Amino acid sequence: MYHFFAYLDRLKLIRRWGLMRNTVPENDMEHSMQTALIAHGLAVLGKTRYQRNIDPERVVVLALYHDVSEVITGDLPTTVKYRTPGIQDAYHDLEANARRQLVDMLPQDMRDAFATYVDPDERTYEWRLVKAADRISAYLKCVEEEKMGNRDFAQAKITIQNSINQNTLPEVHEFVREFVPSFSLSPDELSRL
Repeated sequence: MYHFFAYLDRLKLIRRWGLMRNTVPENDMEHSMQTALIAHGLAVLGKTRYQRNIDPERVVVLALYHDVSEVITGDLPTTVKYRTPGIQDAYHDLEANARRQLVDMLPQDMRDAFATYVDPDERTYEWRLVKAADRISAYLKCVEEEKMGNRDFAQAKITIQNSINQNTLPEVHEFVREFVPSFSLSPDELSRL
């Protein structure tokens, strides 16, 4: 018996934004789906407008698996994970160990096929798209909370927007310009366009 998929199913139980008051709760499974959709859009933009030699479907799968280690580690708040001395390196090691644990939950003959997604090469162009999609997804969470009148996400929105603005990939900026404004609209406004 292998537990890989049963563990991944528990991503729906991992809550994001633990230190923030959430008007609309979000879990890792929802976030991964949104990140995958955005990553696919970024990859298609890169392939069609910039003739990048990539496989958009591979990017989707990378995005689906990008946070799977959190099913073991939990989602540590960004302020702790990245801004506390010593914890960033320790958390990176913890995530790497969690990814290895997950891959080991597969039959031996399936491990290599999944390892490329569960524990990807983070130096690739595809991974840069996934990380950009992850940031855009976080930004959209801030937009959603802002629409609901929740000011807890105001500073996070600014910080995340600044990190997106610093991204050097043109497809990221095109995606933000062409698709992100729609997320501020109501369903009635969306249906009128």
